[in-house]
Amino acid sequence: MNYEMKDRIAFVDWIRVIACFLVMLVHASENFYGADDSGLAGNVSMLATESNRFWVAFYDGALGRVAVPLFMTISAFLLVPMKPGMSMTDFYRRRFLRILPPMIVFMLLYCFLPLAWGGMTWETSMNDLCRLPWNFPSMAGHLWFMYPLISLYLIIPVVSPWLEKASAKDERLFLYIFVFSTTMPWLHRFVSDELWGECFWNGFHMLWYCSGYLGYLVLAHYIRYHLKWTDSKRIIVGLVCFIVGAAFTGWSFWLKGVPGVAIETPMLEWSWEFCTLNVLVATYGLFLLFSTIHRPAPRYITSLAKLSFGMYLMHLFFLAPIAVYFVNGSQAQPLIPVWAAIPAIAVLSFICCAITTKIISLLPGSKWIVGA
Repeated sequence: MNYEMKDRIAFVDWIRVIACFLVMLVHASENFYGADDSGLAGNVSMLATESNRFWVAFYDGALGRVAVPLFMTISAFLLVPMKPGMSMTDFYRRRFLRILPPMIVFMLLYCFLPLAWGGMTWETSMNDLCRLPWNFPSMAGHLWFMYPLISLYLIIPVVSPWLEKASAKDERLFLYIFVFSTTMPWLHRFVSDELWGECFWNGFHMLWYCSGYLGYLVLAHYIRYHLKWTDSKRIIVGLVCFIVGAAFTGWSFWLKGVPGVAIETPMLEWSWEFCTLNVLVATYGLFLLFSTIHRPAPRYITSLAKLSFGMYLMHLFFLAPIAVYFVNGSQAQPLIPVWAAIPAIAVLSFICCAITTKIISLLPGSKWIVGA
């Protein structure tokens, strides 16, 4: 299947919009298993009811876990290999001028804007400000994603020349190693904290350079340039992979979650890391399904796709108060049943973000604020 960079790729716009919504669905779900009043899940979790157990596993696990890998995959799909003649410096300049100014703007907003409604103290605000050179603000946990995205951009000029020359067989060999590395989160939790060279003085294990989001980068390139499957085969394989991967991801949460019993969040989410085998399989399947879309996306999808970065950056400003309203002080008895509350929070947050980002995008210099 041949994709021309000069043409807008319809299915990529669809993925951007769907993945953006899934991020909000994940954070909406977290309001129904966090053990404290912060909204998002912390170090300790507790499910209030069997209903919460099932619907969080479904929305957050089975559906939402693919959001981050999808974003990583489409970034690589569009950017690798680099355009002929583009230097590393040029690549960095273009990519980082696009994402860093909005990232910095919203980091500052998350440091100070909650002061306006008493959502944080001046002490917390100043601590967050001092923390900015090293990490995201305390009230902007979703911005963790920006750091691996930056890492992916940093490595693209390094791996791009290899991907231009690598055969399909060579890329498959790397992907086999990557797939094996996605079993490590399970091994860390259930076998040993230290694997293949890891110890208290060495954090770089044997598969370090073949693991992580780099694998999604190579996977995107392989799908684009080497996978010659028909649409019908992509649909069949994609559907099977997504159902199997998503079902396992949801089941893994349901298995560990016992209503009324506090549990460490990493143990509850033991198979929810974005580079675990089940999430990889679900992401691969869903990406294949989307890749069969060839008709141009409707104008509203294209418009939302262009706004998605700004929507992602700001969404916790809207999602948090909307979630408080629907949770209504009780995870066990929210304003409406939990099966409806979680998507309602996500949908309303999505709409608020879309409208706000669109308004900002009409202002001069908006690309430095929302990237649109």
